[in-house]
Amino acid sequence: MVARVLVTGAGGPAGVAVIRSLLRRSDLEIFAADMDGWASGIYLVPPTHRRLVPPGRADDFVPAIARMVEEDALDLVISTVDVELIALAGRREELAPAVLAAPSQDTLSVALDKLLLSERCESTGRTPRTVLAGPDAQAVDWDFPVFAKPRQGAGSRGVRMVPDRTALDALPIDEGLIVQDYLPGEEYSVDVIADASGAVVAAVPRTRARVDSGVAIAGRTVHDAELEDTAAAIAQAIGLLGVANVQLRRDRDGRAVLLEVNPRFPGALPLTIAAGVDIPALVADLFLGRAIPQSIPFREVASVRFLEDVIVEIDEVLVSEHAGHQEEL
Repeated sequence: MVARVLVTGAGGPAGVAVIRSLLRRSDLEIFAADMDGWASGIYLVPPTHRRLVPPGRADDFVPAIARMVEEDALDLVISTVDVELIALAGRREELAPAVLAAPSQDTLSVALDKLLLSERCESTGRTPRTVLAGPDAQAVDWDFPVFAKPRQGAGSRGVRMVPDRTALDALPIDEGLIVQDYLPGEEYSVDVIADASGAVVAAVPRTRARVDSGVAIAGRTVHDAELEDTAAAIAQAIGLLGVANVQLRRDRDGRAVLLEVNPRFPGALPLTIAAGVDIPALVADLFLGRAIPQSIPFREVASVRFLEDVIVEIDEVLVSEHAGHQEEL
């Protein structure tokens, strides 16, 4: 039986990768949506399956998705955007009978708050010391330099190096900053998928050889038991169901330590798919109630990303008042 799947965030690298993966499946019928009519991923599906949606923060976003579920007889909704995931996860019952392919609201809330994430994962022994800026941070005997960053927000936005105690004492306490141990080693991204029982099916580490706007554009997958085990332990600590990207960095002793968790499909997903772990297909099966393997091996491969043009007729371009706008946490 063919399942009807909506993928939102079709303008981002993750959205495009998910759509391309699922279009290879004959048992899935794919709809693509974005708030911007210029989103390239929309034009990977037939014109009858292209949709525009309000911004994820808009009051009418969830009702708009619910209407699509009814009108398009959707079975599964996959969002590749943090803001949309937060909105949908808190109101997933409104999408019935469609299923939202997303972790629980608790998992999302913890993963997107670096202080809560550190506290939840402390038992793994793989978290850097993490405290709120202000009196709590000032009371710690730090080994400078350290890092200060926003509790919430993706990528490197707002991250600053704190070279000494004078700079630490000068940090603002009204910006929701946290202070963490400096992690000087190499950074890795580990794409993780966990099944309905919370067991990790695959954890695929990859290097970030080249990064553009926070998205890896070149890298390779690596077999490293420490990276795989650390990412799996973190996924289990936050109660992951489905997909997440666990970012790790080596500390001063060379140990892999938690940097952050992005509880959604990563932008560099094609590399993981090429390595043998087709996460979008697995997530679709998982949330549609179909069986998935207990464990999936991967191979070491490398990728370099490039731009690809999608050519469409002028009258096919969807008109959106949100063209050119992006949502950030």
